[in-house]
Amino acid sequence: IIVLGFILMTGGKAPSPDVFNEKEIFSFRRITLAPMVVLAGFIFEIYAIMKKPKNSQPEE
Repeated sequence: IIVLGFILMTGGKAPSPDVFNEKEIFSFRRITLAPMVVLAGFIFEIYAIMKKPKNSQPEE
């Protein structure tokens, strides 16, 4: 999930290094969606670490 968020932050290459496409750089996907996906990935990771596994054997 975290890697997917970082992939969403990447973008297309400009045909010329002299051209600055503001709409592409500051798009909703890069500024809002991708950081939310990365944050959700970290929250999921913390949950997975903290969750106690279910015991299949009864305690004595």
